[in-house]
Amino acid sequence: MSIEIAPRERVDVVLIGAGVMSATLGTLLRQVDPSLSIVCFESLDRVAAESSDAWNNAGTGHSAFCELNYTPQKSDGSVSISKAIQINQQFQESLQFWTYLVEQGKITCPHEFITKVPHLSFVTTDKSVSFLRKRYEALSKNLLFREMEYTEDKAKIAEWIPLMMDGRDMSRSMAATRVDHGTDVDFGALTRKLFAYLLKGKQSRLFLRHRVTSIGRGKDCRWHVHVKNLQTGRAATVCARFVFIGAGGGALPLLQEAGIDEGSGYGGFPVSGQWLRCVNPEVIEQHSAKVYGKASVGAPPMSVPHLDMRMTGGKKELLFGPYAGFTTKFLKHGSYLDMIKSVRPGNLYPMIKAGLDNVDLTKYLVKEVMQSPQDRLKSLRKFVPNARLEDWELAIAGQRVQIIKSHAEKGGVLEFGTEVIRDNEGSIAALLGASPGASTAVSIMLGMLQKGITVIKPELAKTRLAELIPSFGKKLDQEPALLDQITAQARTALRIG
Repeated sequence: MSIEIAPRERVDVVLIGAGVMSATLGTLLRQVDPSLSIVCFESLDRVAAESSDAWNNAGTGHSAFCELNYTPQKSDGSVSISKAIQINQQFQESLQFWTYLVEQGKITCPHEFITKVPHLSFVTTDKSVSFLRKRYEALSKNLLFREMEYTEDKAKIAEWIPLMMDGRDMSRSMAATRVDHGTDVDFGALTRKLFAYLLKGKQSRLFLRHRVTSIGRGKDCRWHVHVKNLQTGRAATVCARFVFIGAGGGALPLLQEAGIDEGSGYGGFPVSGQWLRCVNPEVIEQHSAKVYGKASVGAPPMSVPHLDMRMTGGKKELLFGPYAGFTTKFLKHGSYLDMIKSVRPGNLYPMIKAGLDNVDLTKYLVKEVMQSPQDRLKSLRKFVPNARLEDWELAIAGQRVQIIKSHAEKGGVLEFGTEVIRDNEGSIAALLGASPGASTAVSIMLGMLQKGITVIKPELAKTRLAELIPSFGKKLDQEPALLDQITAQARTALRIG
């Protein structure tokens, strides 16, 4: 790992932010063209310290097995599964890429970042039971969800989630779905493994405690990335053919700094989060699943409540939440002035319009911030009826910046997905947004490479990526033999069989 960079350098690629997105892109680029010179800058003193960190990230391998917000109910009562299919296929690409890296010996010990954990959805009202039943009927017809089980049998549910059924009113309606082969992913551990592999090549370097202060187009048609060493105070300029801004909540200000037309009109709405973390080993041992419920009215997608078994550093953990909150910071280690500084003439109107259209969301976030420990316990007891406050402690989660963008009819809209903003030449790209985030990092980067960037020809990328990821460019739910093949391969290589 480099400590200092020369005052003026020329490289092929600059990655801004040492999280899972930059790590994934850097690793993919190395597979396509090992000769590329790659430099990554991170303002903190370690990789994966923001959104990719285990305690700042949900850690669910998002496959739409249990996340009810990916299957909205239509006005006619039917359930839309198109988003769920898309999310599942995207995560399948992540599994294939990780499988390739493990099989080729490029990363080792997959159990340190991925664990088999059942994924469940659980509901308790007549209306919600009806929805879950319709959801199951729709999803189970698709090959990607063929292993999903459904039950309204309370004894069966008690076998699946005993901690959640102990002390529950058994006279109420309830239902659950379960997919045994769900996953927990420590994206912090994965990110560290990807960077460790990436840095083995002489063409790749990582500079910690280096903040990108500005980005501008030079007369040489390259991007000039201005960097400050936070330890020595020294400044440097790196001239790059391609720049990727993967700085989480910090991506928007840097995109604005670059000044590309495609970034005009974008704003950001930060949402923070908190968890209740179980500190009683006896309680932790009683639960071995990820169980998602229905979100409260007005809650953002990232606030869907879940009781979540996690594996961090080889240790089993149990979390409940997240409890949403609001702060004007764009990063957990950011400044309270982040949101104010992001307001520009081009995004002021969209931000005002989106704000006016989302007053209920603002009220919800304020209510969440004002919760007392007893309020949080009340929410927890909807999942764990016999929960005791002394068995849980409050933990601060990460920051997410939701996208605000201009809209022809509404003026401005608030979105909860992810979006890659790039210039026409493919010389610079920034990732904005939050959900589903890390789980689909591989798919997001594949899409960007497929469109083409200045350092990789689309034809070369397409050929090489198809070798790495067998389902690349295909619809897995229409390829049963291929789905069987890659599923078996992933479960063996990643030890999640």
